[in-house]
Amino acid sequence: MNFNFDRDALLKEISIAQEIISTKNAISILSNVFLEAADGTLKIKATDIKMNFETSIPVEVIEPGSVTVFCDKFSSILSSLPAGEINFSQDNIRVNIRPASKKANFQLKSIAGDKFPEFISAENISFFDIPAKTLKKMINQTIFSVSDDDLRYFMNGVYMEKDEKTLKMVATDGRRLAFISSEFDYILPDFKGSIIPTKILNIVAKRAPDEGPVSIAVTDKNIFFRFGNYEFSSLLIDGQFPNYSRVIPESQAYSFQVERKELVEALKRVALLVEQKSRRVYLNISPGTLTISSQETEIGAANEEIPCRYDGETITIAINYIYLEEPIKVIDTDNLKVEFTESMKAITLKSEPEENFFHIIMPMQME
Repeated sequence: MNFNFDRDALLKEISIAQEIISTKNAISILSNVFLEAADGTLKIKATDIKMNFETSIPVEVIEPGSVTVFCDKFSSILSSLPAGEINFSQDNIRVNIRPASKKANFQLKSIAGDKFPEFISAENISFFDIPAKTLKKMINQTIFSVSDDDLRYFMNGVYMEKDEKTLKMVATDGRRLAFISSEFDYILPDFKGSIIPTKILNIVAKRAPDEGPVSIAVTDKNIFFRFGNYEFSSLLIDGQFPNYSRVIPESQAYSFQVERKELVEALKRVALLVEQKSRRVYLNISPGTLTISSQETEIGAANEEIPCRYDGETITIAINYIYLEEPIKVIDTDNLKVEFTESMKAITLKSEPEENFFHIIMPMQME
């Protein structure tokens, strides 16, 4: 195996492979990236068993072949070299990496390419396309609400389901819920509701382009994403996602509107003196004014008033400020709408004007 490649082109793909690989044990095949050179193309693969990544770049193939090398060290070597052409050659169980512009040579032990795990084929599976911008928005509006409790593994991912022309994504950790739906002008292919691990969603949101389509396919056990020259796949989380519709309030008695930027900045300041264990802040809503306050025992307290549009009775709601801060960060409208009924019942956070998503937050006990 022998080929020449552009350092920047390969380093870009190896950096994605590093995000997939979860182990850094040099003697494990799962720590290695798979390289196969043939017909002017270098195929690149990486896996952590549950998630797979595959792509290809053009290279000058001198002698075709396949091999796997320790991804972490291979990436470090490429990062240390100047931009330009680099030669990669195999000599028994070792590979040599030689830059054209420097009198340097690196050697890495390798593991045969035929030892690398086989990937599940996406052939004969129905894919559907959605705009990359839409998919990234759906991921960003939900992923932070996923539970990190391993005992409730069925909430360790984002739930995706369809209804003819509508795609829905939902995430919850039992104390908050994020929901978004997107409608298309075509009927989506049939697939059952699926729980998607956050790892693949984070990588797709990070690596997908802002424009153009992303192709998606869902089977009983796997999900596939394709865009550009990339293909990502992952095992789905096996479990029964909670009946999320039961926690969504059918209606709320009251609401107030506030400028998003003012709320973000006030919340950031007040949170400086919040109890780190509870993360509790208080929202006191009165006609025309929202007062945000916090108290850190034996250290101090903070409060700040900001204007709001509200004409109901004064009420105070205690809430985990993280649960309020995270959705606000991904809402891009100038104003927000907060709906509520009682101090201990779920509140609904929406954009203003309303869009195709909302966030449900359970209040905390008052102290």
